[in-house]
Amino acid sequence: MNKSFHAFQLVKDQIADLDLQLLKRKLRITSSPCDTKSLVDQRQLQAFCSNDYLGLANHPQIAEALALGAQKYGVGSGASHLISGHSIAHELLEKRLANFEAKYIPDARALFFSTGYLANITAITGLTRLGPNGQASIYSAKLNHASLIDGVRLASSQTSATVTLFEHTQLSSLIDALKKDHRPLKIIVTDGVFSMDGDLAPVKDLLAIAEKFDALLLVDDAHGFGVLGKKGHGILEQEGIYSDRIIYVGTLGKAAGVSGAFICAQDSFIEWLIQKGRPYIYSTATPPAIAHALLRSLEIIESGQGKQRRTQLHKLIDIWQTEMHFSQWGKIASCTPIQPLILGSNANALLAAKLLDEAGYWIPTIRPPTVPQGSARLRITFSANHSEDDVRALIQTLQAIEKIVIGKTV
Repeated sequence: MNKSFHAFQLVKDQIADLDLQLLKRKLRITSSPCDTKSLVDQRQLQAFCSNDYLGLANHPQIAEALALGAQKYGVGSGASHLISGHSIAHELLEKRLANFEAKYIPDARALFFSTGYLANITAITGLTRLGPNGQASIYSAKLNHASLIDGVRLASSQTSATVTLFEHTQLSSLIDALKKDHRPLKIIVTDGVFSMDGDLAPVKDLLAIAEKFDALLLVDDAHGFGVLGKKGHGILEQEGIYSDRIIYVGTLGKAAGVSGAFICAQDSFIEWLIQKGRPYIYSTATPPAIAHALLRSLEIIESGQGKQRRTQLHKLIDIWQTEMHFSQWGKIASCTPIQPLILGSNANALLAAKLLDEAGYWIPTIRPPTVPQGSARLRITFSANHSEDDVRALIQTLQAIEKIVIGKTV
């Protein structure tokens, strides 16, 4: 094998550079179901790192529904939705998802995708094509998820759309920019729950701005769906939103415990995305068995069991926010299962993660470019399957580790 060619040397050098900057990512292999205790590289660890917020990823009824779905529909869809891959299982799931959001979006219709990344790229690129001659303006929150960022970048590269970034905690710059904008199509794009800080977008304020300046509001509620609201319908339910300007994206691989995502919007917008959303048109449909399993998951989310799981989850969040105190590390006041600890340097974050691993915990570090320079962190996430004792034991462990890390950096 010829290892002297230029591209090979480039990749070796740049991977070495990532390693030097403490930015090289590594895969860890699990050999157990997703739960609060995981077998990782043949060691059992207490996991505070998954997005399985309601603890449904290993739910026996959902696993049974998946198996029954495979028996009924097979293991593959065979084609894209518009060729021959759209099963009755997909259709039933989309109608159920539309019913979930019908109280918040008039004439609601849903479209199912294999991933949230695909849903976001389809929504943004497809909607931007509505602008006459590509004339559109996209306003994107600075801390949006990578899938939203990439969707915005792709949309602006394919059309003459302009892109403006704004701080979701300070909306005056957004308002100022919209005052000067005379383009016929304007789209405001935001996370519902910001995935690295765990704080909520000011959806009511953003909707009021969208109404004032005749814009669409796209909300990616990946980390709110199933968790927020009395019925788990997400941030639109929690904030009491009702508007035909909303383009809602929900993820089904987090609180719903399975896989996939969906876009829900007024019927005409969904019909447009079916016609013009290239990632949707040209992607093989998700196996129908997944859709069949998700129908059971949605039943649980809306049921008394789902309510109990959300109650447990919020109890754990309250314990954390009330009892977790640090001398130097930064804790964010989050009301969601995402509870980051800001440690600053990559070295501090990696040392803390190593000590946690030695203590039997699985909590990964999040470093640039995922988060800004100087804000490397531990991203702690809770599941309804965690106990109160689990959270209090983690608190004690972290307080002891903070002293060690601070002592090594003084």
